[in-house]
Amino acid sequence: MKIHLLLPITLFAASIVGCSTARQTHALSDNKAVVLRSEAELWSKGNLAVADELYSTDYVCHFVVGPEWRGLEGIKGEVKRHRTSFPDWHERVDDIVAEGDRVVIRFTSTGTQRGEFQGIAPTGTKVSIEEVAIFRVVRGKIVEQWGLPDIHGLMEQLISSNTDKRPAP
Repeated sequence: MKIHLLLPITLFAASIVGCSTARQTHALSDNKAVVLRSEAELWSKGNLAVADELYSTDYVCHFVVGPEWRGLEGIKGEVKRHRTSFPDWHERVDDIVAEGDRVVIRFTSTGTQRGEFQGIAPTGTKVSIEEVAIFRVVRGKIVEQWGLPDIHGLMEQLISSNTDKRPAP
């Protein structure tokens, strides 16, 4: 076979691969944008309405501790409960990686405890914890999440601040 016959086939194959790679890069970028918007608008600002745009009605959150959250009401309820305890809750994404339908973030969460949290009365303590979350995004919506917060670190900060405020014996 002559080289001039292979050239059009090679260019055609390269264009398919290029288009496929461009589509995949765009999809990964879109998936990252969905997760980043959830962190910025839902968790950090408490805008519950944005959950309807970003989360699937079949959403499930598997948490390393505590119960699973399910559906739009599950995510909205958890954000509302959390922001009642920590009204100034803010999540800053430190790293983000996407592959296929998965987006992984490592983030730092901060907030001041102004309401009861897991049986601990308000302490007024400003807390900061590290978290990791893995999201599965399908057709522009978060359908599944695995949450890995440093709940031990959070509880330690709240309990030690409560202990520090007790009068000396």
